[in-house]
Amino acid sequence: MAEPGRASGPGGRPHLSAPEAGQGAGVGRRRWPEQHPAPPQQQPQERPRHASPALHSSLWPAPAPAATLPGERAPLSSAAPGFGEKRPRVSGTPSEEAPTWRRRRPAMEPLEPGVWKLRGRLQDARWLLLLRRRLPPCSCSLPSLAKRPWRRLLAAGLTCCAVLALCALSNLPDLLPRGERPAGRDAQEEPVTVLLWWQPFGRGRGFGDCRARFNISACRLTTNRSRLREAQAVVFHHRDLVLEGLGELPEARSPAQRWVWMNFESPSHSQGLGDLSGLFNWTMSYKVDSDVFVPYGYLRPKRAPVSQLALPKKTKLVAWVISNWHEDHARVQYYRQLKDYVPIDVYGAGRLELKNNSVVKTVSQYKFYLAFENSQHQDYITEKLWKNALMSWAVPIVLGPSRSNYELFIPSDAFIHINDFSGPKQLALYLKFLDRNKSRYRRYFAWRKHYDVHATSFWSEHCCRVCDAVRTAGQQHKTIQNLANWFEH
Repeated sequence: MAEPGRASGPGGRPHLSAPEAGQGAGVGRRRWPEQHPAPPQQQPQERPRHASPALHSSLWPAPAPAATLPGERAPLSSAAPGFGEKRPRVSGTPSEEAPTWRRRRPAMEPLEPGVWKLRGRLQDARWLLLLRRRLPPCSCSLPSLAKRPWRRLLAAGLTCCAVLALCALSNLPDLLPRGERPAGRDAQEEPVTVLLWWQPFGRGRGFGDCRARFNISACRLTTNRSRLREAQAVVFHHRDLVLEGLGELPEARSPAQRWVWMNFESPSHSQGLGDLSGLFNWTMSYKVDSDVFVPYGYLRPKRAPVSQLALPKKTKLVAWVISNWHEDHARVQYYRQLKDYVPIDVYGAGRLELKNNSVVKTVSQYKFYLAFENSQHQDYITEKLWKNALMSWAVPIVLGPSRSNYELFIPSDAFIHINDFSGPKQLALYLKFLDRNKSRYRRYFAWRKHYDVHATSFWSEHCCRVCDAVRTAGQQHKTIQNLANWFEH
């Protein structure tokens, strides 16, 4: 058996399933007042070779005229082509060829060998000069910088570099290695201690780091029973509880401590539920209405959706991996009817051997996979769908709860439900049709452009989710009075 993964706590539910061109040179161009007369005809000016049309307009809006303080030089005009050079103000509707003073970069033209004249195109540098006026003067400022235009540009550049340096320093904690970051939010949160009373199925496993693996901070997981009193939550695995007996439970607990009943088997394979009424505070299972809901898997949005998908090469048709073979199971009975109409390769249960002992590597060769559950219950959708089929890029053929129940977890066009057909023969005919029609087959993978598959990590993810639940619940308390009635319905 494999088991789920998915975030949730009391009152929270994890996400299950889904899901002009720029103006070029006109970007940031100032609006021309309609009431102004049309500009007089002017001779077109030669465009510098390095200037592109996209550089003709400024991205910064023109500021309102600033008041002149006593002893201060008047602010630059937004229409000024450069220092010490005047040009008539242009009004009316702008032509396709923008005025030269609106170009973004200064043009450099040689006058004599070794001598270059700076043609002052300071429209785009205006915001730097305004920033310089508003900042306190630097202690290392040179009075001579203001004597010539190019020195003013230099002063503005130095100011800009200083501002960028301050911004970089403010983001320094994000650039430091994990162990060297200053104390922040994680250090301020009070750690939550979760005690796992029994290792599930008696197998010891390492928990790992909840923050690194699941982005859950301030969470301490332990199996050391001597830390019972300090634990805010204690997790009990149902299968081990049945094997060990109620006598192995702690003799006492703090009123603020939560006891969490954890079970990921179906009701058909969960015994002794009637003896657990009024004992636990929370439930943790695959059921959507659990206090700590952790399914066997879920879909999560991609960071960047893709436009094209490259499907793995498929050379075979249908596969099925099964470990517990029981003739009275609905899945075995359906298989026996289906195999009469379409070839099915069966792995496990004394049949074929897995490739490199890996289910994913084996099933990746097949177009379809029989994701048949051992029993049919609401929300009971196991690793047979998430890991065996979806992580192998095989279209799942499901036998379990209703189609509407599956659609709570995955898109409707991501799987084939046996209930969509009147019988195994009709299903077999449809599989053969998809085998021949590549475009129709690819439709079952359209959702992968927007989502990735996550299979739950047992058992560390479950215990980490309990930390989130404890922090979310706060001081709220409750007791499960009839556990069997809730879980079996």
